[in-house]
Amino acid sequence: PVRMSRDSQLRIFVVEDNDFYRELLKYNLSLVPEYEVSTFATGKELLNRLHEHPQVITLDYSLPDYNGDELLKKIRAQLPDVPVVVISNQEDVRTAVELMRNGAYEYITKDEDTRDHLLHVIRKIAAHVELKQEVSALRRELGKKYEFGKAIQGNSEAIRSVFALMEKAASSQITVSVTGETGTGKELVAKAIHYHSPRKEKPFVAVNVAAIPRELLESELFGHEKGAFTGAIASRAGKFEEADGGTLFLDEIGELDLALQAKLLRVLQEREVVRIGGNKVLKVDVRVVIATHRNLQEEVRKGNFREDLYYRLLGLPIHLPPLRERGNDILVIARWLLTQFCKDNRMEALSFSPEAQDKLLRYYYPGNVRELKAMVELAAVLSTGNTITADDIRLENTSNMDAFAFEETTLEEYTMRIIRHFLDKYNNNVVLVARKLGVGKSTIYRYIKENKLQTIRIEA
Repeated sequence: PVRMSRDSQLRIFVVEDNDFYRELLKYNLSLVPEYEVSTFATGKELLNRLHEHPQVITLDYSLPDYNGDELLKKIRAQLPDVPVVVISNQEDVRTAVELMRNGAYEYITKDEDTRDHLLHVIRKIAAHVELKQEVSALRRELGKKYEFGKAIQGNSEAIRSVFALMEKAASSQITVSVTGETGTGKELVAKAIHYHSPRKEKPFVAVNVAAIPRELLESELFGHEKGAFTGAIASRAGKFEEADGGTLFLDEIGELDLALQAKLLRVLQEREVVRIGGNKVLKVDVRVVIATHRNLQEEVRKGNFREDLYYRLLGLPIHLPPLRERGNDILVIARWLLTQFCKDNRMEALSFSPEAQDKLLRYYYPGNVRELKAMVELAAVLSTGNTITADDIRLENTSNMDAFAFEETTLEEYTMRIIRHFLDKYNNNVVLVARKLGVGKSTIYRYIKENKLQTIRIEA
C-alpha cells in the first residue's frame, strides 16, 4: 500500500446496509494501518457526517433510504472532488456508465474479486491523495521562500514602496507589469505575487519571450496539434494551458513581434486559445504578469508595440529601482547572499570587512542584484579567513560610469559622458535628464547645439 504521511491517514467512509458485508469491508480495509475507516448503514447517516471531509467514499448502490444515483448527486453537491466508489450487486453496464458520467470514480460489482478490486482502487486514490499533499506542502514552502521580505531583501524607502504594491497585486486579480533594469529581480517579484495570491495552489509558468525563436514562440505560448507543421509529431499544450488557474509570467514582453502581439491580445480579451493546426476553442483562466527592461510607451510611439495591447497589459505597474539607488540595501542583500552561499556549500560563516563593505557600496552595479550575487559568491571562494576583504571583491566588469574615475580627462569631458549616459538611459528625454542631474535643460540643449554630445534625437 501507499505510505501516507505520518501525521495523516486516508479517511474512508463505507456506506453499506448489509451488516455482515459492511463489517467485512471495514475489516479488509482496516488491515492497512494508513486507512482510517468509518461505516454507515444509511445514506442519511453519511450525509450527516460529510462535514468531516472523507477522502474516499465506498457506496452501496441500493440503500433503504437512497439509491446510488440520488446519493451520489447529494455527495457531489457538498464534496465535488471526493472519489466515490460504487459497489453493487448488479452487473449492469448501462448503470455503471451512467454513474461514472455523474461523477463516480469507479463501479465495482459484488463478487469473489470485490476485495482485491476495491483495495486496488483505494491504493490508486491514496497515491493521488499523497501526491496532492506533497504538492500542497511544496507550494507552502515556495510561499515561504517567496515571502516579500525574503525573496527580495532590503528596507530602503524605494523597496518598501515596491513591497506595498506587491501586497496590492497579490490581493487582486489585476494584470501586473514589472519594469526595471536587467538583474533587478523581476521574476522574483512575479513569483512572490503568485505565491501570496489565491492562485498559489495552481501553476506558476514563466516564459522568456526573448529567449525563444520567433518561429517557435507561437507554439510555445498557444500549443499545437499533431501535424500542424514539420516536426509536430504529437499534440502539445501551450503555456497558457499549462498555467490554467494560475499565473503566466511573460518576461521581456517588449521583444514580442507585432503578429504575435495581435494573437496575445485576442487570448487576453477572450480568455481562450486555439492551438496551431486545431479548431477546438480551449477556455483558460490565467493571471498574467509581464516584465520588460524596455520603455513600452516609447515602443508604442515607435510603432514596435501595439497600443491596445500596451493598455491591456499595463495593469498595476511596479518599477524595480536599480541596486545603485537603494543605498544600504546593497549591504543587506550582500550579507543575505553570503549567508545563503555558505549554507548551500557547507562553509563556515563569513562576514565582510569594513573596507569590503565600503567597496561594495561605491560600485555602480550595471548588472544589479544578479551581478552582486556573482561578486559575493566569488569573494566567498577567494577569501582565506572568516572575513571577506576588499581584495576578495573583484570589480573586473566595471561600467562606463565606474571607469570615469580611473581615467585622466577634463571636467568638461566627464560632464559630457555623464550627460550622454543618462540621455541613453532615459531615451534622450532632455527634460527628465536635466531633472535627474540637477542641471538646467538649456545647458543640455547648448551642448547638443555645439555638437559636444554627438548627434542625438531630442525628446522634450
